[in-house]
Amino acid sequence: MELYYTFSILIVIATIFSYINVRFLKLPATIGIMVIAMIVSICLVFIGNLITTGPLQDFSKLIGSLNFSEILMNGMLNFLLFAGAIHININDLREQRLPVIIFSTLSVVISTFVIGFALYFLLNRLLPMVDLHLEIPFIYCLLFGSLISPTDPIAVLSILKEAKVSKSVETKVAGESLFNDGVAVVVFAVILKLAQGESVDLSFTNISWLFIKEAAGGFIVGLLLGYIAARAMKTANDYKVSVLITLSVVMGGSLIVHAMHISGPLAMVAAGLIIGESKRKRKESEVETSSHVGHFWELLDEVFNAILFLFIGFELLLIPNLHNYWLIGCICIVVVLFARYISIKIPTLIIPFKEKFSSGTIKILVWGGLRGGVSIALALSIAEGPFKQVLIAATYFVVVFSIIVQGLTIGKLAKKIKIS
Repeated sequence: MELYYTFSILIVIATIFSYINVRFLKLPATIGIMVIAMIVSICLVFIGNLITTGPLQDFSKLIGSLNFSEILMNGMLNFLLFAGAIHININDLREQRLPVIIFSTLSVVISTFVIGFALYFLLNRLLPMVDLHLEIPFIYCLLFGSLISPTDPIAVLSILKEAKVSKSVETKVAGESLFNDGVAVVVFAVILKLAQGESVDLSFTNISWLFIKEAAGGFIVGLLLGYIAARAMKTANDYKVSVLITLSVVMGGSLIVHAMHISGPLAMVAAGLIIGESKRKRKESEVETSSHVGHFWELLDEVFNAILFLFIGFELLLIPNLHNYWLIGCICIVVVLFARYISIKIPTLIIPFKEKFSSGTIKILVWGGLRGGVSIALALSIAEGPFKQVLIAATYFVVVFSIIVQGLTIGKLAKKIKIS
């Protein structure tokens, strides 16, 4: 019952914040909810310093007791990725397959190392010259690079709905964000083991096997689940049964990939793409079923998005003395944007893409590479240690800047830049 009460409280709060945003702030739904949650969090922190008991303290303890990393990575993320993938046109994705593959693999690795080296140089070499000391070992700088490099599919997809960007750019950004989790999780897992002093086989064979097992395994299982579900939906041709089938794919599929120790996010993306494509090819007599399934997942997507961005806003309560980390937060924002530019620019120079990337396209790809809940969840999954708090704080600064500043301006940037 405790879980039910907690979920009920979050739904009620998300509803109130959504109403306030629609009525007064008029920001994109997810950003508005997060901004209000952050404002409330700041007020709770301020009031909490004056009041040591009561409902406000109980609410702070409630947020602190929730395992955000577990809830997102092993629960909500699967629903949100499936909901996002089911609305992606697989033909558009096929046209942009090379950029999507390169940006979701090679670019993640490039970004990880650029952030690691740049952050280590700035914090341990440059800042001491001006009597500022924020020493972090290189392996933890690299760890931060691995968790902050993948663009967040949830943040990207929810905000791209509001921004008017060209179809090709939208497909590149959305496709990259949907597929880069597999690579990011493998890179993060390897570096985390090294940071914790565990022995890791860094041979090309072992790393390749980890990637194949995690990413390719998840994708293949997802394709299989999607194909079976699409066939069942077609033969049933009943919207109630079809909705239940899609729910079973996400919930049952999550159990399967968890037992097999392969990528759940990639499995959900693959299944969503197959079912979405099947839904678009339905005959006229089956349109009603497809429509009901689409509307159901749109609604579920909105509900889970509201709860997720509420979580992100309230995560501020879990970072004590956040103001002490403002300098490293600002440095990390600049470093992450620089690394994003390098990780996009280098592939466009060395790989013969079918289409030429203009400077305007690169700017939108860089600015549209939003970070979100996935990065925060990875940071929170790090074991307790001397550098965990600083990594969580730095991640929070980057995510908040990414969602609020980049998320609110990507549409204006797209209008300003003309892309042929």
